[in-house]
Amino acid sequence: MRRVLLRMLHVLALPALLVTFWWFASDGSTDVFWPPLRTILKTFPDVWTGERLRADVLPSVVRLLVGFASAAVVGVAVGTVIGSYRRVRAFCEPVLEFLRAIPPPVLVPVIMLFAGIGDTMKIAVIASGCVWPILLNTVEGVRAVDSVMAETARSYGITGVARLRSVVLRAASPQIFAGLRQALSIGIILMVISEMFAASNGLGFTIVQFQRSFAIPDMWTGILVLGLLGFLLSVVFQLVERRVLGWYHGLRASSRRSP
Repeated sequence: MRRVLLRMLHVLALPALLVTFWWFASDGSTDVFWPPLRTILKTFPDVWTGERLRADVLPSVVRLLVGFASAAVVGVAVGTVIGSYRRVRAFCEPVLEFLRAIPPPVLVPVIMLFAGIGDTMKIAVIASGCVWPILLNTVEGVRAVDSVMAETARSYGITGVARLRSVVLRAASPQIFAGLRQALSIGIILMVISEMFAASNGLGFTIVQFQRSFAIPDMWTGILVLGLLGFLLSVVFQLVERRVLGWYHGLRASSRRSP
């Protein structure tokens, strides 16, 4: 229990310090674009009612999760194939480097031409940006699988799907989760950007509407919602990561304790 409380204190200490600094730094502000934090917090419950949460936050979260999940499936599958075969990797590497260098927001107009302006376009934009860190980290993780472990599995007759699941993906999973963590941050950014183009709901759309109507405190409340959403998703991701990679964290802890 004490360990959990200490961990929560470490997690919340810096956000609490930043909020305190923001409160006092903006307390005497008369700038219309930089309202005091107390004004923003007072406006928050009036803006983000249950109806608005269902109308704007829920669709954004659904698009983010669908795009992230699609990128995860494609990135892990393609990355496993590329990482497993040297010739495939040599053939695909120039194309991958070219595509990775293209900023995903630039592709929004192109994706709109093929996918329209509905949810499909927004999900495609999120997936197109999230897939690269997942794919590239999967490639590196598969390439780094211990050759002794692979040969041992082959000598025991562990082949095919069993080898892929129990040896390759398990050994590469720490690297894969590193890519997933990077992709989650990218996905939140692309979620907002995609909703700024021809959208009728979502967090990005709502924040832009507040800005265009000069409802500045309302706009800042939307930014706070984005920050809270990112923090919540990060906490959930860490819980999933610790559960899935419990063996890996336990192995690292034991290696640190050993003389």
